[in-house]
Amino acid sequence: MNTKIKTLALLGLFALPSTVMAGDLSTTVNLTSDYTFNGVSQTDNDPALQASLDYAMDDGWYVGAWASNVDFGSGEDTWLEFDFYAGKYLELNDRVSLDAGIAYYTYHGDNASDEYYYPELYTKFGYTSSLGQSEVNFWYSWDYFGLDAGHYIAMVAHTFTVAEGHDIRVSFDRSTSTNKNKWSWDGDKSYNHYRAEYMTSWEGFDFNVTIEDTSMDTDLSDTRAVLSVSRTFNL
Repeated sequence: MNTKIKTLALLGLFALPSTVMAGDLSTTVNLTSDYTFNGVSQTDNDPALQASLDYAMDDGWYVGAWASNVDFGSGEDTWLEFDFYAGKYLELNDRVSLDAGIAYYTYHGDNASDEYYYPELYTKFGYTSSLGQSEVNFWYSWDYFGLDAGHYIAMVAHTFTVAEGHDIRVSFDRSTSTNKNKWSWDGDKSYNHYRAEYMTSWEGFDFNVTIEDTSMDTDLSDTRAVLSVSRTFNL
């Protein structure tokens, strides 16, 4: 996906008049103390300002764009991640849901940033019961970070309500590279990520407090607490 196509896609999403769209257009702004991706800091343990633009149609189809500052350290000048995604959400019955789509990750700022671009397919299953919301989620890329390496993530998660307006979500996921010679995690082909988060809302703002850790032993993936505050605006 070249720069011209990406620009046209984003401008087209902004330009769609809400009066002729059979769906909802919204934007979310998020401030977080650390942008972590599967437990690994993408901002060198520093805060991030993030924003998304999403259009959801009445039949479950959706498309969106998401951006965040990044800092990969080690003399890297890449400072922006800009992603695109599209998919469909289905309620298979009163309890089971399916969300499937494709995302495209892009990076900007360094001369080599465009070499990191990569696509990713995802499938997310949800199950609602009296005990809360359970999830089984999968992601797969055949060109992870532009290295022609396969990479997949498998996750299980559960969200339950502790009081009205107060939720806890716990999750476990495992990231695996199919080619350790092209991409490895701290010298290994895979690692585990553990996460527990508390979620609540107040005066239109969403608050999230997270404790997470990984099986890797690095400064960017050790035990940490992350605080996020976001707000969604319907356009």
